[in-house]
Amino acid sequence: MHLRLIVPSDRSERVLNTLVADPRVTSIVRLPGAARRPEGDVIECDVTREATSDILSWLKKQDLYDDGAVALASVDAAPSRNAQAAEKAAPGAPDDAVIWDAVVDQAYNEAGGSWVYYVFLTLATMIASVAVITDSAILVVGAMVVGPEFGVVAALAVGLFLRKGGLTQRSLALLVKGFALAIALTAVAALLARAVGWVDVNDVTAARPLTGFIWRPDKWSAVVAVLAGCAGVLSQTAGRGNALVGVFISVTTVPAAGDLALSVALWAPHQIGGSAAQLGINLAGMTAAGVVTLLLQRVIWRSYLKVKRRTGARVEA
Repeated sequence: MHLRLIVPSDRSERVLNTLVADPRVTSIVRLPGAARRPEGDVIECDVTREATSDILSWLKKQDLYDDGAVALASVDAAPSRNAQAAEKAAPGAPDDAVIWDAVVDQAYNEAGGSWVYYVFLTLATMIASVAVITDSAILVVGAMVVGPEFGVVAALAVGLFLRKGGLTQRSLALLVKGFALAIALTAVAALLARAVGWVDVNDVTAARPLTGFIWRPDKWSAVVAVLAGCAGVLSQTAGRGNALVGVFISVTTVPAAGDLALSVALWAPHQIGGSAAQLGINLAGMTAAGVVTLLLQRVIWRSYLKVKRRTGARVEA
């Protein structure tokens, strides 16, 4: 991880000496007086992922989060000998380390909400409704990929695990408002389509061999939701964002919302309960799995560090 700091001049020497003394830190650069907002020295360095939380915790105790600035960026490759030596000095594997400050910051960003979030969720729900009408598995997959809801689900899991009430409330409220709006707008679109003769209730109630599973949740719905929640949260905390595409394609949140909107608009009451249950099972399963995954990551990492401490390995800044 690349770390860029703005450090008040009265603490600059202490921060610099601490970073230089830590073998898990390399490529250290100091630019005296370079920063203007806030004012101070700019210090940049590369830190092994395993050591990043330790370093950030120490910097927070120096009040740099309040009096200075801290920014993180991922380093895609660091083939130099110095970087390799720093990695060897850090215990564990990079993917096993969770940078909690980054996880929390990302969670607050996801829970912030924006018009783009609502638009994407609405578009995904509408695509899912077309998939129901045409019984198209391809469109179901497309709707899953377009849906932006997993980031908010992950933020909810972080808020619950870290007991951050504000983050939990914001995430839950965004999920409820987002799906309520998407379902309502999709239902209005379905009513317009019925008015011009494009669809009728038979399009929803007819046999749908490829998409009928959407409104018929079973035990496997819960299993997939739990597995997807674990994979999704793990991909975010381990910095493996490419795995999220598979998570999007696994869960049936957006398709269930699309089916629910159609069932309400065209009035297929026997499918409303099933679609709502499918949506609830997926959201609850992913959230619960996310909380458990975060708990296991913390327990496993702390246990590993305790073993390293007993063997004399350096694990703290």
